[in-house]
Amino acid sequence: MGNDIDVHLGKRLRRRRRLLGLTQQQLAGAVGVRFQQIQKYECGANRISAARLWQLSEALEVPVGYFYDGLSDTRREGAGESTEGGEMFARKETLDLIRAYYLLGERPRRRLLDLAKSLNGGAEHVDA
Repeated sequence: MGNDIDVHLGKRLRRRRRLLGLTQQQLAGAVGVRFQQIQKYECGANRISAARLWQLSEALEVPVGYFYDGLSDTRREGAGESTEGGEMFARKETLDLIRAYYLLGERPRRRLLDLAKSLNGGAEHVDA
């Protein structure tokens, strides 16, 4: 299971880095490693030490716990259960959409959300 945890942490690392629009080189420079090391962390080939995880959390402006979010879901997935939306948030298209959404002001964001709800048939499960 140790390797599964390393892979999960790496996916969370990649997701946050991309969400912030950082390159592997930029993140590596912020924490004092080479970009190849970031690549290895992101694919789970190298284990992230506690000290490095702290540095990464500081550079990516998230609490350390961010990297562990969804870990129990990952374990269930491995046991044959599925989690909703896990792969959806890993797509570059989704991250680009989220980035663009948060660059909008509050009023345009609300209007865009209303538009998306109307295109989806007014689905009740989407909250503002």
